[in-house]
Amino acid sequence: MRHILCFLMLALCLSAKAQFAQDSVRQTVNRLFIAMKSSDAGLLQSVFADSCILQTIAFDKTTGKPVVKNALVTDFVKQIAALPVNAADERITFKEVMVDADLASVWTPYQFFYNGKFSHCGVNSFQLVRLNGLWKIQYLIDTRRKDKCLN
Repeated sequence: MRHILCFLMLALCLSAKAQFAQDSVRQTVNRLFIAMKSSDAGLLQSVFADSCILQTIAFDKTTGKPVVKNALVTDFVKQIAALPVNAADERITFKEVMVDADLASVWTPYQFFYNGKFSHCGVNSFQLVRLNGLWKIQYLIDTRRKDKCLN
């Protein structure tokens, strides 16, 4: 009986630790969208790792085929910081948050509104790393489309 009780206590502790890690990852992702909505350059920069890669999957207008476009974090931060407060409103749903040690993967369908009007939708795929005890976005790639939203 004592062994079962010890096992249950250990399982409970591990479950609580895993939930805490997932919550910390969600908080980092949420801070990204809070920073976007408030046009806060400092907060926005703080969620990214120094070597972060930003990409989006778009369609080439001449060929109609998908292409991967790269963006610099510094350019993204400047672009968002120049917007009026509440202009960039990305609404996400957490579909999957997976954590192993200092690596996390997050999948978030979204709808993006610009100045209160629907602009586009898609899915964000994040890879986060825990650096010095803080979760940072290391890699972000997204899809963008005008219809067929998933959330």
